[in-house]
This record gives sequence, C-alpha cells and structure tokens, in this order.
Amino acid sequence: MKRKKYNRKRYKGRAEKKRLYIKIGFAILFILTIVFLFYSCVCKRNGENTGIRVDASKPEIDVQLLEVNEYSRPGIETNGITGIVIHYTANPGSTAQENRDYFNGLKDSGETSVSSNFVIGLEGEIIQCVPTWEVAYASNERNYDTVSIECCHPDKSGKFTKKTYRSLVQLTAWLCEKFGLTENEVIRHYDVTGKDCPKYFVENEKEWELFKGDVKAAMERSEEEAK
Repeated sequence: MKRKKYNRKRYKGRAEKKRLYIKIGFAILFILTIVFLFYSCVCKRNGENTGIRVDASKPEIDVQLLEVNEYSRPGIETNGITGIVIHYTANPGSTAQENRDYFNGLKDSGETSVSSNFVIGLEGEIIQCVPTWEVAYASNERNYDTVSIECCHPDKSGKFTKKTYRSLVQLTAWLCEKFGLTENEVIRHYDVTGKDCPKYFVENEKEWELFKGDVKAAMERSEEEAK
C-alpha cells in the first residue's frame, strides 16, 4: 500500500488558515461585544435597566398651599403650562417641610421673592406649595408658563436620594401627562438662566438624560397598563 507523502507546505497552509479563522472569530466576538455594550447604554439612557419602576399615575401629594402674598404666592394665573422646570434647594440636608415653611414665612420677612409649586423631600415626600395654575417664583422668565419642582438633597454634591429621585420621576411624568407634555419639555433651571441648578444634573449631563429617559419610560408604562 502506497503511503501519502507528507507535504509540509500544505500542512503549514492549513495551520495558518486555522489561525486566521480563529482571529476572525475573536474579531467578530469583539465587535458584537462592543455593539451590545453600546445598545445597553442607549437603553439605559432611554429609561431602561435603571431599577426605577414607576408609572405616570398621580403620586401621593401633601397639599400645603402658601398663603397668598407678594413674595412667594402672588395668586397670579399662569399663561398655560408648556414645560416642567427641575430645581434643587441648594440647602443640603434641609427637609421639604422646612423649605415649604421658609417660602410661607416670606410673607412676613419680605427678604426675597422665591417659591416653587412642589418640593420633594429626602424621603420622597411631596409637598405642594402653589397650585399648578398659579405662578410660583422659581424659574425667572419661565414662571408664567411652567410648573416648578424643588428637590431636597443630603449633601453639597446636589445628588438626590433614591427616594427623592423616584418621586421626582413619577411626579414629573404625571405632570407631563396632565399638561400634554413630553420629556423634551422637561428642563433644568440651568436651561433658563445658566444657573448651576439642579447642580448634580448640570454637572452630570448623562444623568440628566437618564432622568428624562426614566420620565419617558414611566409615561410609556402607564400607556401600556391602560391598554
């Protein structure tokens, strides 16, 4: 029986092809991994995979309207709501009740003109200070066509607690549905005047986009539940 002659070149060629295929396989795997990570980030920024599971239903609100006065609740009707403005208190560790009471006390002190339609506390509690159809002194030239939300924060970073953030997402989503708005009409005080408010969302643009994604997801969740 005649034995096949060993062909070194042919064997080497096959080995090189095998190595080439392995390299191509690893390259494809690398590309697929990059694509997966990219779409994971996109989904996250659109409000998915964040751990926040709320809808746009009306949250529990403690209505403590300010007394009508020229410094914090002028009693003037808005021109119609076209946006929601997010703020932070810039007073680390203060509570929603303390901020509400400060607004109300301005009727006596007259030291400045400031207020907000809502204040969200460190434990996620929501206090309403001014009706949504009335002007609050919070957003400068946008006072007459927006609803303002002040948020408490535990430290100088301005980052909200998980409970504050959760309530902010739900309240914002509910207000958007109430006034026929989308997440694109939700803005920061910074977007009106350039002020560093809310600080954490100004200094962390991706977190701001993530927040708007959570608001969008909350509204979509409500739509799906309504079907």
